[in-house]
Amino acid sequence: MRYPDRRSFMTSISVGGLALALGACNRTTTASAPLEPVSMSYAPTASYGPVADKFPVAAFDTSSVNPIYLRRQVPFTSNEPAGTIVIDPHQHFLYLVQPGGTAMRYGVGVGKEGFGWSGTATINSKQEWPDWYPPKEMVARRPDIKAQLSKLQGGDGVAGGLSNPLGARAMYLYQNGKDTLFRIHGTLEPQTIGTNVSSGCIRMVNQDAMDLYSRVNVGTRVVVLGSAKPAGV
Repeated sequence: MRYPDRRSFMTSISVGGLALALGACNRTTTASAPLEPVSMSYAPTASYGPVADKFPVAAFDTSSVNPIYLRRQVPFTSNEPAGTIVIDPHQHFLYLVQPGGTAMRYGVGVGKEGFGWSGTATINSKQEWPDWYPPKEMVARRPDIKAQLSKLQGGDGVAGGLSNPLGARAMYLYQNGKDTLFRIHGTLEPQTIGTNVSSGCIRMVNQDAMDLYSRVNVGTRVVVLGSAKPAGV
């Protein structure tokens, strides 16, 4: 799936009454404030060891991030039905609402711009090891990217694989039938989970992106919170 051209890429869209200039996924980060230690009552639900897939996914060194960002099932009260994704950019959490007042919670990296919008979207497409097509504007700003690009079916891009910034899985977010430029995706830099990344995408540890990918379908509702915090957490 190809990103829009520079003109549409730089266009601000209004979501929930707030405007956001959406960006593609790049790598400059700002660390978030330290969080309180997580209760051990809600321990991580899975290991982050190596995964055999189309391309081998390396083990994730969990000591590189605050343990609160590791995948776990937590109490969660919401008016959203089970199966909905709720993203809290302020706290760097993604929740997959489950029955019985719980949610599967994942740590995420978010864009600085992510704090400036709230609203809803829909997963329009899911792709394993997706190709990445950086906008021309990004290539102009980061000429080092050009050397990584090759001719693909959709244009100049990086083929899916171990050197692709979208990682092992990507879920493409649309609003009113239009691409928002947001993706929920894996990452080459899992140590940036829990930070503010200067792009619009929601990035996850590859193992978490694969887990979420297996749990949701095309058409899944995605709710991005504003200043309000999810209740019951």
